[in-house]
Amino acid sequence: MSDYEIYSYEAFRKKYQDDIRINEKADLSSIDMKKLNTYVDMITEKNPKLAQLPEELILKNLSMVVEKKPTLVCTLLFSVYPQMFYPQYTVNAMVVMGYTKGETAADGSRFIDNKRIEGTLPEILEETMKFLVKNMKVRTIIDPNTGERADKTEYPIVALREAVLNALIHRDYSIHTEAMPIEVVMYKDRVEIRNPGGLYGRLTVDKLGKVQPDTRNPVLARAMETLGKTENRYSGIPTMIMEMKKAGMKEPVFENLRNEFAVTFYNATEAEAETDEQEEPEKDLLAFCKEPKTRAEIAEYLELTTVSYVMQNYIKPLVEKGALCMTIPNHPRSKNQKYYSRSTLEK
Repeated sequence: MSDYEIYSYEAFRKKYQDDIRINEKADLSSIDMKKLNTYVDMITEKNPKLAQLPEELILKNLSMVVEKKPTLVCTLLFSVYPQMFYPQYTVNAMVVMGYTKGETAADGSRFIDNKRIEGTLPEILEETMKFLVKNMKVRTIIDPNTGERADKTEYPIVALREAVLNALIHRDYSIHTEAMPIEVVMYKDRVEIRNPGGLYGRLTVDKLGKVQPDTRNPVLARAMETLGKTENRYSGIPTMIMEMKKAGMKEPVFENLRNEFAVTFYNATEAEAETDEQEEPEKDLLAFCKEPKTRAEIAEYLELTTVSYVMQNYIKPLVEKGALCMTIPNHPRSKNQKYYSRSTLEK
């Protein structure tokens, strides 16, 4: 395990709360007190007994200010400019030329659009959504029965908003990830949203949206709910899936990697995706697998970056058809697993 993986394990076991650590470099002059007081009023309005306490104690009990120092969550939500203390607590948003980051235009440029998004978390949320909406395609659909025109965006806005919210609220805010921004990348066929820190605690990808998860940043999650930015009812993942289904598109792909969590939205509809898969030259892929290949090697060959997507849509169907074989059939999930074409076995 890396030092960070050891810390992540200890953070859950010992219930560290990085969202309420004190910002030692700041004082209250860096905080927009009007916004902070508005937040306190929203809390005390629903909890009148809390309003009877001294202001200093209220701020401490809400984990906003401790010993006249703002906490991290207070800084992220109410600071005049949070990045003067945490330069990389940002969203790096970009639109690339094709299907990978390495592709360039004729003039050598690598990005169609590229923006570092700063500010408080609510401001980052809104600016990231503006970036996504600005850069996605919009189709005009005419209802054949009524003749009414309606715009259909390339991706469901609600689904993307939930993914960005999840990244902002549930990313790792420990000192180990202070140099790591959230990344939002728009490719020709997909949008990827990646945040530092894998799934927290006992949660696994197959349980996403089905069980109540452990919360890495509970004070931040509650504050964003109070501010009306999220419902904080663990509905984010189901909403993403539902919105993609409503749009007739493939379900989002969730990945829990060693030090980050990623969600990928593909812009093809289910029908288009099925057609693409049918037209995919299987013979070429089987020829490539004459010698055993790993999942990553197959993904690279297909010029796709999401290995779980390649597993679900390319490798698994060929294994089920008997066209691909596993080198370790008794342990299909082995990290050492490789795949080879059946024609190789027959020879």
